[in-house]
Amino acid sequence: MDRQRRVVRALLDAHGRTYADEAGIRLRDTPQPLYRLLVLAHLLSARIRASVALATARALHEAGLRDPHRMAEADWQERVDALGRGGYRRYDERTATQLGEAAELLNERWSGDLRRLRREADGKVSELRHLLQEFPGIGPAGADIFLREAQGVWPEAAPYLDAKALQGAERLKLPADTERLVELAGGTDPAVLAAALVRAAVDKDVAEDAMRRAG
Repeated sequence: MDRQRRVVRALLDAHGRTYADEAGIRLRDTPQPLYRLLVLAHLLSARIRASVALATARALHEAGLRDPHRMAEADWQERVDALGRGGYRRYDERTATQLGEAAELLNERWSGDLRRLRREADGKVSELRHLLQEFPGIGPAGADIFLREAQGVWPEAAPYLDAKALQGAERLKLPADTERLVELAGGTDPAVLAAALVRAAVDKDVAEDAMRRAG
């Protein structure tokens, strides 16, 4: 157990940062940060490097496409160009369409405010996951990414360690059990723990470094 705690601590010390924070999103339970997180989850769920998805999220923000009203009003080429500036070229045309359609759905059904979607789910995490997947471009992986990151401001979802996070735990030779992992992490925000475990899942070097540091 002591070694497992050391591994978790080494991982968190080196990689304990949410993807939202890395993308420059100061996550709060308010409409704009939640929307930016939804877009980030969409970008991260594609088969593309996380660094490219993060750069693209920042590029969309810099282009002013930071809320669903502006995203829906932007023309398709404007969205394509912003995606391209972030390096998101492989999926840019399809993603530009999906971002526009998702923004329109959010505006029409939930008045541009994901907190209304949260209220519709009525505290049920399974329903949150289901509703998130109604957005074009958000499948099971995208919903998991959103909930992993949002659990700090939507505590009914916490602790949320999905299959990808538990895959990271297995690579680190840690128990693939949410309660045990939260215990090993002490008082760490579960969103931070989840992000660190995902980094271990997608990058073998991250896991090996944490285990080496733990001794």
